[in-house]
Amino acid sequence: MTAKRITVFGGSAPKAGEKAYKDALLLGKLLGEANHAVLTGGYMGTMEAVSRGANEAGGHVIGITCEEIEAWRDSKANPWVIEEIKHNTLKERLYALIEGCDGALALPGGVGTLAEITTMWNQMQTAALSKRPLVLIGAGWQAVFEQMFTHLESYVPAAHRELLVFAPDVVEATKDLKRLLEQQLPNS
Repeated sequence: MTAKRITVFGGSAPKAGEKAYKDALLLGKLLGEANHAVLTGGYMGTMEAVSRGANEAGGHVIGITCEEIEAWRDSKANPWVIEEIKHNTLKERLYALIEGCDGALALPGGVGTLAEITTMWNQMQTAALSKRPLVLIGAGWQAVFEQMFTHLESYVPAAHRELLVFAPDVVEATKDLKRLLEQQLPNS
């Protein structure tokens, strides 16, 4: 399988030394070792950790940044970003992360990460974006979406649910990603 462009969504809050940061660092390392180009939001927290892990493993790290976030939070791309692609707006940044990947992984995060997941999911559900792996990591995301599937069942048919894959941890997520990417390969 040839290397792919993999987007990783995740929260900006985790700090070096925390479990969430260590998990993101390992995820970046695994993706870098698999020779994937890694796309993140490019800033701090899990974005930094994934970038660092991929960079230190020899992977190509692309930080998708934007002027609106930098004005709001006074931040710059983290030092492990090799290639920075800066957009003007958060909306442009979001769609660059979604449209620029062959698959995506979502680490734990807040409302921004939820928006990234649901926007990508909706784009695939409506066929505005071709189907690609979207793997959500950790019990938190599974609990969030199980609530939706349970309480809003008639709005989320099985075909839409099947667009999401849940993994308990980053190691299993990378295995799921590999399997899903291989399933997309044309038959020879």
